[in-house]
Amino acid sequence: AVKLRQALDKAKQSRGEDAEPRVVGIRPTRPPTDTEWVPPHYSVSNRVELDEQTLIANRCVCFHSDAPELEYYKVLRTKIQHITRAKGWKTVMVASPKECAGKSLTAVNLAMTFAKAFNQTVMLVDCDLRRQQVHRLLGYESGVGLVDYLVDRRPLQELIVWPSIGQMTVISGGRSVANSAELMGSARMRELVAQLKSRYEDRTILFDSAPVLEGAEALSLAALVDGIVVVVAEGETGMRDVKKAVGMLPAEKLIGYALTQNAEPAKRKGK
Repeated sequence: AVKLRQALDKAKQSRGEDAEPRVVGIRPTRPPTDTEWVPPHYSVSNRVELDEQTLIANRCVCFHSDAPELEYYKVLRTKIQHITRAKGWKTVMVASPKECAGKSLTAVNLAMTFAKAFNQTVMLVDCDLRRQQVHRLLGYESGVGLVDYLVDRRPLQELIVWPSIGQMTVISGGRSVANSAELMGSARMRELVAQLKSRYEDRTILFDSAPVLEGAEALSLAALVDGIVVVVAEGETGMRDVKKAVGMLPAEKLIGYALTQNAEPAKRKGK
């Protein structure tokens, strides 16, 4: 099966099409049950090793199985799963009204939490093309990203990174661009989203979006995804901005809100 898939990918490339890196692993030919599901083995994606101390310093805590914050993200993951599975949704945009609400950090920790689910995989795509943060939070160098796929037509297989976290892949990094809204609304971006969501039945795709009120990028991406989670920073994001941002997004796609905190509870209480 692997050789057949490789032959098909070579045929696609000869026609000028992109071939996404394939997961090499045994997959049941019929819909698998939870006991039959086999985690993928990423043999083609670019592998990077993450540094635990860097992750902790950047507050990417959900890689650790006993992190106290993990339970909160599991609740958020479960609520998202209940809605997306009921609606048959597979693509979720993580947005915020403005910058510095913890949006990218929420997307990273949420992706790590999705990766802990037994019977599914997750891909995190950095779509904040003016200030890519995902690879910086994870602590690895990345010279190519989504822009290289959209503008330079680089093969997708050159962009996908496996950060040595089981069941999780990432597309992040690359140069910054000024016309990011046009790229988010381009035909090539629409084709990519459609390709990613149809490739594997057991994959959820999370898109880290640009802030809603700081440009048109988020609105362009919102038109392509199934659902939207809005990240709000406690004590910083004003209700006026929240209402304005939500009013600009498709109401039927709004999954809910994720509230972030910029300080630990004891510090916020003055203890």
